Amino acid sequence: MPIYEFECEECGARFEELVAAGGAAACQACGSERTRRLFSPVSPPGRQPRGAKVRSDESQRREREAARQDRLSESRKRRAAGERP
Repeated sequence: MPIYEFECEECGARFEELVAAGGAAACQACGSERTRRLFSPVSPPGRQPRGAKVRSDESQRREREAARQDRLSESRKRRAAGERP
């Protein structure tokens, strides 16, 4: 049985429930049977972390971004001091 995401039409609460396909679920907040199953998109395969290589790439990207921010802040300081690039 899959896990579906539901929204209550009475109180607006959102919740996930393990139900049979085509089944309905009662609201966990107010107990109402008037719920609507929501569309829950799946994460694209290219976005899922997969092992040490991904973590290494992420840390390298963060380092590059930090270095870029440092260069930008130095450039702004020089311009504020009246220096030319």
